[in-house]
Parts: sequence; structure tokens; C-alpha cells
Amino acid sequence: MKTIDELLAEGVAGKRVFVRADLNVPLDGTTITDDGRIRAVLPTVEALAAAGARVVVASHLGRPKGAPDPAFSLAPAAARLGELLGADVAFATDTVGDSATSTVAGLADGRVAVIENLRFNAGETSKDDAERGAFADRLAALADVYVGDGFGAVHRKHASVFDLPARLPHAAGHLIATEVGVLKKLTSDVKRPYVVVLGGAKVSDKLAVIDELLGKADRLLIGGGMAYTFLYAKGYEVGISLLQKDQVDVVKEYMKRAEENGVELVLPVDVLVSSEFPDLKTKAPADFETVDADKIPSTKEGLDIGPKTRELYASKIADAETVFWNGPVGVFEHPDYAGGTTAIARALLDSSAYTVVGGGDSAAAVRILGFDENAFGHISTGGGASLEYLEGKTLPGLAALED
Repeated sequence: MKTIDELLAEGVAGKRVFVRADLNVPLDGTTITDDGRIRAVLPTVEALAAAGARVVVASHLGRPKGAPDPAFSLAPAAARLGELLGADVAFATDTVGDSATSTVAGLADGRVAVIENLRFNAGETSKDDAERGAFADRLAALADVYVGDGFGAVHRKHASVFDLPARLPHAAGHLIATEVGVLKKLTSDVKRPYVVVLGGAKVSDKLAVIDELLGKADRLLIGGGMAYTFLYAKGYEVGISLLQKDQVDVVKEYMKRAEENGVELVLPVDVLVSSEFPDLKTKAPADFETVDADKIPSTKEGLDIGPKTRELYASKIADAETVFWNGPVGVFEHPDYAGGTTAIARALLDSSAYTVVGGGDSAAAVRILGFDENAFGHISTGGGASLEYLEGKTLPGLAALED
């Protein structure tokens, strides 16, 4: 895989360089609530601009239906990128139309432009190779060189991720090179004990990675909504907690395999429960109680791991040499249920292990809860991509960057 350093050594002055970034940031109206993904692509954009390239940044945002939708415009992300760069960033109001063509044509050496949300064109996400290819052809007309740096999208077989690199000389940006280097540390010659913390809502989202980790990790700590399917599989009452009954047999098999393989699979021993889901808008105080994990009332829902579980999980992390964490272990968006996720983050910081936060909601939680991002070994920009890499899958966006 060619690196951006090699590309820069060859010279990019005056060349139009298409940077496939991941600017898929959360928005409250037009206000960005977490700019982590924009900041993550800065090293690549700054390096190209400093070398005299004409930088064309492209990304998706949200899930528009293949047509323009103002709610998913990249305009706020383009403005924030300009603030972080300390320079004007031009913005094209379409992807491959007149605005994009004229905006890119007007770029001077060392300047940056952002084109509108790629998913405003149905060709970006089409499952039809010809339709995707036709869109990639039009994108290729905007550039001389391609740099892939949107790690959060490399598991998608989309036009700008998979098809476009085949049409242009290409290289991996700084972010992708960093992300892949980190993931290799989690898949080959891992320093042990290797502890994996998995949270999030649905166990079905994590089955493939659990399957893979049962042969690689030393300990699996389970939290979040997915934990209740495991507790149910043990024969516990879980009340109205999130439960995927169709996955119970699979979970039972995984618990059996974990025991056979000598993998310590750790489940909550106590949980915070309530009869109603908290108001995440007003953050009004919640009515909850703490109960043992095998004594959840039939009318109540588990919303966070309890204090005994927090101490237990911290003790399981304390002697680790490598820790990977993906998924919050409670409804961290509400202060009454943020204690579990906060405890996991603190345990990672207190550990001397190499710590990796696996993107998505976990990365958002780290920032929202006020932790110093630089104190962790690495915070990924791609939760889904990280998981699929750990599952051993071939990621289309990475395969496309191979020479």
C-alpha cells in the first residue's frame, strides 16, 4: 500500500488530489457536536496543501436517499475544516455537477475545497457495479491523484471508496496508515493479557467479532444492551431490558466455547434498572435502583452496569497489556447512566496497557464525558471498520489502495 509520504516525495504541487475523508460528524441542526473525525483528517489535508496540491475533500454524511437533502449537507463540516486549517475552504454545492467542476477548477495551489455529500448521488452507494462505476468516472474527472483517508468508510463497497482508486494513482493518507498500524497490533503478536470490552445495544452487531476473539483474547468483558441476551442465556430474568431471543442459542454456544478455550467471559453482576427509559433531551433525573444481575424485576429495564460490576471490570483491566474497547456499557448520554462507561474509560487510563478505543459511540463517549483523548493509546474513527478488520474480513477500501 503506497503511503502519503511516498506520494509527497514524488511531488504533488499543482496536482488535484482527491481526499476521500470521513466527515460524517454528528449534527444538532447545523451545529457540529463532535468534530473528532474532521480533526482526524487534518494531518493529511495540511500536508498536501503545504506541498502545493489542490486538495479536493469528499465525504458522506448520514444516510440521505441518493438525492440532495439539506439536513445532511456537508456545509457545516466544510466551515469547521476551514476553521481548523486557519484558511478559507471553498464549498461546492453538488458532487460532480457545475458547482463541483467550477469550484475545483478555481482552486489555486495549496488551497482546499470540499464537495457536497457524496450520498446525494445514488451512484455512491449503488449495489450495481455499472452505476457505481459511472459515478466514480465523474469523480475521477475532478482529480489527478486519489488519497484514501476515510477509515470510517473503508468497510463499504462504495464508489468513492472502492471504485475511484482504480481510476487514479492512489495512496493511503496518514489516518488510514495509523488505523491499520494500530489494528495490526490487535491481531498479530498481541501483548498479553489481551482484554476486550464490548458494549453497545445489540449482541447481533458483535457476534462475528466475538466469534473471532474467542480464539485470540484472554478476557471478554460484556456490557451495554447486548449483555442482557447473555444474562438471559444464563437463565436470568431480564425484565424489559433489550433482549434478542433469536441470538440466545448462539450466545450459549459462545459461552461454552469461551470456557473450552480458556477465555474469561465476564458479565455484569449488578445493574441499574428503571421502569422507563431516560429523557435524553432534558436530562431530567431518572428514577432507578441498583439490583443484582440475577434479580432484575420483570417490569424494569437494565440501563447501565452497577458499581460492583464497575469495580470488577476495572480489576480485569488492571493487569492487561493490551485493551480494545468498543461500545458504551450503559446509556451514557444521560448523566445517571454514564457511570459505567466512565468507569471503563478511567480503568483504561489507569492501566499501563496499550489501549484502543474502537470508534463510534465509544469514541464519542470519551469526548462527551470529558476525557483527554491523548491519554489513550489510540481512538479509532471507525467503529464498524475496526470490528470488521478484527473479524478478519477484507475491507473494500483498504483492498482498493493495495498496489
